[in-house]
Amino acid sequence: MASVLVLINAGLSLIFGLKIHRSLLIAAVRMVVQLTLIGLVLTALFSLVSPLWTGLALFAMILFAGQEIMQRQDRRLSGWWSFGLGTGCMMMSSVLVTVFALLTAIRPSPWYDPRYAIPLLGMILGNCMTGIALGLNTLTTSLMLRRSSVEAQLMLGATRWGAAAPVTRDALRSALMPTINSMSATGLVSLPGMMTGQILSGVPPVEAVKYQILVMFLIAGGTGFGAVAAVLGGVYRLTDARHRVRLDRLAASQAI
Repeated sequence: MASVLVLINAGLSLIFGLKIHRSLLIAAVRMVVQLTLIGLVLTALFSLVSPLWTGLALFAMILFAGQEIMQRQDRRLSGWWSFGLGTGCMMMSSVLVTVFALLTAIRPSPWYDPRYAIPLLGMILGNCMTGIALGLNTLTTSLMLRRSSVEAQLMLGATRWGAAAPVTRDALRSALMPTINSMSATGLVSLPGMMTGQILSGVPPVEAVKYQILVMFLIAGGTGFGAVAAVLGGVYRLTDARHRVRLDRLAASQAI
């Protein structure tokens, strides 16, 4: 019955000539298929409780998230940096924060139990992916637009880090703002999905709130670590040791 709402949206697209009904229906079908398959995979992983299979599943999630980061860039870095920088920074931050939570706050037995590790990493990974994608996209776009200003500071003797500082700050603000907005609105404007799911399953609201606070702090930490590493890595790549702007290191098809 809920799928009827999607069909209504597709009908509205036809009425108003939006031409998105096909994409909407394909996305809905893909979502159902993907969630059904992941449900079967998680059922198998939960029954195995194997560190090897859990690790492989987490690694696959990270690779798919890295691909999403690359696809969201208007101006990508050239070569392996296009995929490697965002993926590496995201893996470092999200895995570090997830392991920290498993060993300190949640403490399942065993600590790598996929019933806890996979959903927790998924929540952190999704937000970290968004933050890194926004940060890198803002960095490359702003550096293209402010190239003259940055190069003027370099000619006056500024280091590459000092000249790129305004661009770096803008990129980090862009990366962290969604997380800040989410934390500010949680509880007053929105009730997050994890908390709502726990309440619907019968968990006392106070306990659900505790878990949600934990998750929000983990998301903020993971996004912050990943965004800082990715943006600084982007500045390092788009400048060199001679303190020059190197926009030639952007993909040729996207550089201006």
